[in-house]
Amino acid sequence: MARNVRAGLIQASCDWSIDDHSIADIKKKMIDKHIKLVDEAGEKKVQMLCLQEIFYGPYFCCEQDVRWYESAERIDGPTTQIFQKLAKKHNMVIVLPIYETPSPGTYYNTAAVIDADGTLLGSYRKNHIPHCAPGFWEKFYFKPGNTGYPVFQTKYGKVGVYICYDRHFPDGARILGLNGAEIVFNPSATVAGLSEYLWKLEQPAHAVANQYYIGAINRVGTEKPWEFGEFYGQSYFCDPRGQMVEVGSRDKDELIVADLDFDEIVKVRNTWQFFRDRRPETYGDLVEMLP
Repeated sequence: MARNVRAGLIQASCDWSIDDHSIADIKKKMIDKHIKLVDEAGEKKVQMLCLQEIFYGPYFCCEQDVRWYESAERIDGPTTQIFQKLAKKHNMVIVLPIYETPSPGTYYNTAAVIDADGTLLGSYRKNHIPHCAPGFWEKFYFKPGNTGYPVFQTKYGKVGVYICYDRHFPDGARILGLNGAEIVFNPSATVAGLSEYLWKLEQPAHAVANQYYIGAINRVGTEKPWEFGEFYGQSYFCDPRGQMVEVGSRDKDELIVADLDFDEIVKVRNTWQFFRDRRPETYGDLVEMLP
């Protein structure tokens, strides 16, 4: 019998500008918006759900301003607690990307992983931090992650997390596969004209190379006051053969749902023996060579 898992992705716009609303107000409005979408996922019997990168606000990294530090909170803080209750209510695994501050003055781009009974299993901190024009000033806001590449055993399967810019690096994606991930979620914030040509190329390649499912999420809309680019949505699932399973729209708030057969992972790995045929003893240059 197939081991089917119904999975979901939430892509959403941030419709409120810092010019007109406080950070606390924007955060509350975005949380309220996502609670409704999580409840919709519950009605559709979604078992695994991932939200977009730092879901409760705009992509504020297009400016460098210390005011956004106030939106950070502990991984076990009030926002995670809200979604722990929702996870338990809907018997749903939730991957929840937030802005984390574990101690005063320290900040990470983090995703909490919540099991279907509401238990906080742990977190992943984004490892690769970009800092480039136009508008991706992330080193101003985030330390590089220090959690490695954990895989979380949830009620429905083994979950790995990569966050946005991480997806450009195949090394961590491979480690997630070696650590047993059956699905890797990548919550993102990326704009048209910069990386769109890579959006449906890189991550299906990770899925093929490592024979697991990918759930890739991108927000939608043009955020004010910056208007530095259009977040083009098109969140999707792809299977271990790199084939698209479901793809979201370009420009609207949406829950994308797909039924995934996790038994396909073994079938694909039995065909393509990439893990068997690896030669890690020949890869030393990957960590020994300096740029």
